Amino acid sequence: MPTPTPTALGSRLAALPTAALSDALDKLGLPGSLHGIGPLQQASRSCGPAYTVAYAPIGEQGGSVGDFLDDVPAGAVVVIDNDGRTDCTVWGGIMTGIALARGIGGTVIHGVCRDTAAVYATGYPMWSAGKFMRTGKDRVRLAAIQQPLTIGGVTIRPGDLVCGDEDGVVIVPIEYAEEVATIAEHIESAEAQIVKAVRDGATLVAARTRFGYHALQTAGTEKDK
Repeated sequence: MPTPTPTALGSRLAALPTAALSDALDKLGLPGSLHGIGPLQQASRSCGPAYTVAYAPIGEQGGSVGDFLDDVPAGAVVVIDNDGRTDCTVWGGIMTGIALARGIGGTVIHGVCRDTAAVYATGYPMWSAGKFMRTGKDRVRLAAIQQPLTIGGVTIRPGDLVCGDEDGVVIVPIEYAEEVATIAEHIESAEAQIVKAVRDGATLVAARTRFGYHALQTAGTEKDK
């Protein structure tokens, strides 16, 4: 059997909810759920390889935000670590417009964004810790591009798959992407069978026992239990 390509794996992951992906990561004992980062609007969904960016407070020289956007490939999801700061933004309306024009897959910010009306109007996929109008210019500087980030105990490396929906964002290490997809698909199938069994007359307890609900995401258990 040929090895699945990153594009094919991304398509499989994109078809799955982050809840199932998070459960699959739990089963493998892998961190991946970005706590405290949520979608700016409903119906936000994206999955693509991470393009990582880190900011730091300015030093003696000033700083700016956003110039890295010229180098982000189409389909990538920009992951920005601003150390969780909520007092200044690192993404705004100009960047949203450029990202849309260039086919960038979305943006995830450990921090805040502004000009959110542009996100609402265009549907650009955006996840952040919140929104705030004050600029990051002369407050933050670009510290690193395409280097590993660690956000809330989750490591994000360039090329890892970033999957976001209405519930939030999960990071899937590229080397585990196929296994995560397979486990998450099994979880989705089992949960659908549980609902069907209850509709057909079974009790919830019996249906959950039959389809191994309580072990679906438990680390170290059989995937088909």
